[in-house]
Amino acid sequence: MRVVTQQTLGGPEVLEIAEAPVPVAGPGEIVVAARAIGVNPLDVAVREGWYPIIGEPPFTLGWDVAGTVEAVGDGVDDVAVGDRVFGMPRIPEGGRTYADQVVVRAVDVLRTPDWLDDVRAAALPLVAITAHRSLVEIGGLREGQRVLVQAAGGGVGHLAVQLAKAIGAEVHATASAGKIDFVRSLGADHVIDYREHRFEDEVSDVDVVLDPFGGENVARSLSVVRDGGVIASLLDVRDEDVTAAEQRGVVLDRIKIVPSRIALQAFVDLIAEGRADVHVAGTFALGDVAAAHRELAQGVAGKLVLLP
Repeated sequence: MRVVTQQTLGGPEVLEIAEAPVPVAGPGEIVVAARAIGVNPLDVAVREGWYPIIGEPPFTLGWDVAGTVEAVGDGVDDVAVGDRVFGMPRIPEGGRTYADQVVVRAVDVLRTPDWLDDVRAAALPLVAITAHRSLVEIGGLREGQRVLVQAAGGGVGHLAVQLAKAIGAEVHATASAGKIDFVRSLGADHVIDYREHRFEDEVSDVDVVLDPFGGENVARSLSVVRDGGVIASLLDVRDEDVTAAEQRGVVLDRIKIVPSRIALQAFVDLIAEGRADVHVAGTFALGDVAAAHRELAQGVAGKLVLLP
């Protein structure tokens, strides 16, 4: 079968197609014939080496997959050969989903509803789980509260906006000029062009902040969250910001993402009800993976998907 591999860290040009043996399912595992594979900024960060969660190359990227079960290992009784499934396997380990076939733990996937196509299913897992973890599990967001979603036009952000609106929150969002109309279409109440305005000059006293940048940006997020509020950061936070948050009773959580059927089901339910959807900005053949990574670097609305 084909896999995407890289022998060294670097730009999109290091990604190459190689041949590999067809995988075998071990106990508790299944083999999924990939029909679609989500592409995430995490993939770029690992490819370039500034977020080395799976060590040094050679390795295969990818943490989103949707497809059909080809084989099941011992102890798997809740999915069967022929079932359509989707999920986010083995994070922070290497998910290795940039391939024709993928071995995943059965508990890391959810059956794909008949009405949900593989492309949208593959676009969902990592971003849906991250949005749910940030706003619901950590943020405890409730109806009537106010939330700030930064980078709201991206993969995580565009689902977080829709989730917050479904909960009944007032949503403030940041986006680049080219994505402002897109973010408004998702239901955001107030959208800030972050290149023209500092969000801390436009909003204050929010209950929950989704901060995808970490580092120095956390101090800015602290300036707009109320005492006792919550900041969910997707990247590392500084010690001084942890101290500042503690002094104000703010929960500052550098979130850890793990596979979650609960989060996936929550978004499946919202999509089925017409209250949310995942936006796929474009698809690329598996052999054009480098082009997909270049496109992602330009800033896309929603997600990109590879098609094996």
